[in-house]
Amino acid sequence: MYQATISVEDKNKILKKCFSSEDKDIKKASYKVREDRGKTFFDIKAGDSVALRTVLNSITKMLTVIEKMGKIK
Repeated sequence: MYQATISVEDKNKILKKCFSSEDKDIKKASYKVREDRGKTFFDIKAGDSVALRTVLNSITKMLTVIEKMGKIK
């Protein structure tokens, strides 16, 4: 089993809301979103490296969209 944690500074507390509608179970992998002291954490568990990569790609794609939308004025 693979485990990973991504931490992102999130002073506006927007990430947890954005990920609330995302599918958190992807076949052999899953993740949980939690907040603590101005950061959002993604706790990932995966059965194999391919499943881990799938979840990491899913999370980072959404983070990229959120980051780009923050630059729109």
